Amino acid sequence: MARSALRWGKDTLNRVVGWQVIFEVRNKTLKWPSVLGMRRFETREVKRLRSGAPVLSARVAVVIPTYRRPDGLAAAVKSVLEQTWSDFVIVVVDDGGGGLEAAGLPEDPRLRTVSLSQNSHVLGLVRNVGMRLSESRFVAFLDDDNVWEPEHLALTVKTLMDSPRLSGVYTALHRVLPDGTDLDVLSVPFDRKRASWDSFLDCNAFVAVRSRGLMFSRMPRPIGLLPREDWEMMYRFTRRHRITHLPVPTVRYLVNPSSFYTQWDKDGKSQDGTIKGETK
Repeated sequence: MARSALRWGKDTLNRVVGWQVIFEVRNKTLKWPSVLGMRRFETREVKRLRSGAPVLSARVAVVIPTYRRPDGLAAAVKSVLEQTWSDFVIVVVDDGGGGLEAAGLPEDPRLRTVSLSQNSHVLGLVRNVGMRLSESRFVAFLDDDNVWEPEHLALTVKTLMDSPRLSGVYTALHRVLPDGTDLDVLSVPFDRKRASWDSFLDCNAFVAVRSRGLMFSRMPRPIGLLPREDWEMMYRFTRRHRITHLPVPTVRYLVNPSSFYTQWDKDGKSQDGTIKGETK
């Protein structure tokens, strides 16, 4: 009886507040010293990488974090260069892994590659560095194990330009397994209440208007620490910014068991229990 009452209390609290919100409050309480250290490291790295190098500028800045995945990185960059929207710059930020040369990236004036002086293991920090090394009205994100369909930027940027009140838009994810077989299409309309307990937000599909609120957590989030960076940033961002969902799968998203930042099981679930979504 007592156990049932406890379970009922937990379920009620989750519906009212959301487990991800509760977990993030816990994280901030316990890990604030490490966040301060990572913030200082990020600022030092941006200052070092800006020294003597021009800041890339375009309508859209595409930030690609990478760590020792040259083949995936090459495919990700290729998918950006093949976009039907061409007014962009790409900032590839290596998280101290080295070996960018192995990716054989093409010579393109819109592309800049940089390496952190050491491995931070903080995906949010790596993305922040990429944003701070660029100037643009819009910012898009792509990890080194995913690719975009050619119309991704054209579709999302047009949506933002046609709707001045919008600050961000995310498309659907076409999720695939490592052997290349289809898993599903994750397409969930934005609902902030649902986002407090359900992990359906992913930055690979997200394009946003650049603002001070568009900044990722510097908190170290080793595999097993929930919630993940994408949820934290997008949930916080939507507190004061309006975003919308386009039910068009423009991201080919690899459910990668060997991901450096997120652990997946063989059935396509992340450690936080990400849903398979609504197939459309």
